[in-house]
This record gives sequence, structure tokens and C-alpha cells, in this order.
Amino acid sequence: MVTTAWRVADVVGARQETASARTLRLRIPGLSGHLPGQHVDVRLTAPDGYQAVRSYSIASAPGTGGIADDELELTVEELPDGEVSPYLVRGVEVGDRLEVRGPVGGWFVWHRQDTGPVQLIAGGSGVVPLMSMARAHAAADSSAPFRLLYSVRTPDSRFYADELETLSAGPAPLRLDYVYTRETPPGWPQPAGRLMQDALGELAFGAADSPTFFICGSTPFVETVSGWLVDAGHDPARIRTERYGGIGGAP
Repeated sequence: MVTTAWRVADVVGARQETASARTLRLRIPGLSGHLPGQHVDVRLTAPDGYQAVRSYSIASAPGTGGIADDELELTVEELPDGEVSPYLVRGVEVGDRLEVRGPVGGWFVWHRQDTGPVQLIAGGSGVVPLMSMARAHAAADSSAPFRLLYSVRTPDSRFYADELETLSAGPAPLRLDYVYTRETPPGWPQPAGRLMQDALGELAFGAADSPTFFICGSTPFVETVSGWLVDAGHDPARIRTERYGGIGGAP
């Protein structure tokens, strides 16, 4: 269900993902599911009437993890200079209410009936909407080949680390590859460093596989990776991107 009206959501659950990121479960009256990859807008209003609105990607997939049709989960990473994220990560408690609008989005989504290869590429918290897709893929026991390439600063910065390992060994397996940019786990075969073009060519599907790409991260990350894929012969029409930001820029 997609709506442009603001609604009041109840915070019915919360858990810490990393030292600076938190997942909130919201119950939204009238919600009847969502598509993997969509986002919602969250609006906070100060006592003096000042309002701030930010977009956050949906991390959950309908029917998985005990998520009811009228519920969804958002994973929010705190930004040091943020107006909204510090409150969502450190201030909101179960039982509080938030104003939300959505779900929103129809392009950066994965449909369960799609059976073609999918390559997910995440930079940092850009993994959030891709996690919704991975969860939906597993819940559907999909035969679509799925891969996630996750560029992250350190092992402690990973979102959903245990669940991703479980999904990678599940009946609808997700191939999981990490690139650590600042610190690696003990014994990791590659030194820490940014994702490079040659590594992308080794870890991602090739052009002959005709995959659909979903890339989410900072604007420089997304633009660089997209450019490398086009240079490697991938069809630009099959490269779908989402960037960090405010309205329209989840997560």
C-alpha cells in the first residue's frame, strides 16, 4: 500500500544493530505490506513547531521475522550533525509514536516473481533496503541467484551480521562478500581498503549473466560503482541506484 498521507505509527520494538545504529519496529494503522526496497518518510515536530522530515529505507520484508502486514522495521544510523537520526537512535522508546508517510518507491524494488540474477551492492548503511530484498528472497524460497557485496568500514560496523551469515547458508542461498575499508577481521585474506574496480569485477556477476543491480550508499560510492559496471559492459537500464539523503534519498 502506498499513501502520501501522514499517519501516526506506534513504536512496538527496538534493538541495537551497531554502536551507532538502531532498528525500530513500527506498527502503522492501515498498512497492508510493502515492497522490498521501499522507504518511508519520518516527520518530527519540535515544541516550537519546527519540523524535520527524513526518508528511511525499510529493512524488513513482509511476513518474515514475525513482521505483521501492518508493521515494518527501519534501521537508522546516527549522523553526528543529524536533526532526526540522533533522536531515533538514542531517544525513541517503545510505546512512543512517530509520524510517517509511505511506503514510497516503485523503481528501486525487487519483486518476488522475478527469477533473474540479482546483484546487491551496499556501501555502509546502504545495506538497509538491500536487506529487505535479501529477506524477501529467502522467505519466497526464490530460485533467483542472489549476491550481496557489502562495503563496510570495520567488522563492528556491519548491520545484520549474524542474519546475513544465516541467509548465506539457507535454502535460497545468498552469496555474501565483504570489503572492509578500515579494519578487517583476524585472518581476513585481503588488506583493508576501498572497493576497487578489479575487485568488483571478481565479486559481482559478469555482463554475460544479465543481472539486475541494486546499489545503495553515498552518492560518490553509487556513482563510482555504477560507472565501473557500465564500463564492464552491463546494461545501464539494469542498474538501479539509491543514495543517502533526505526526502527521496533513503536510507
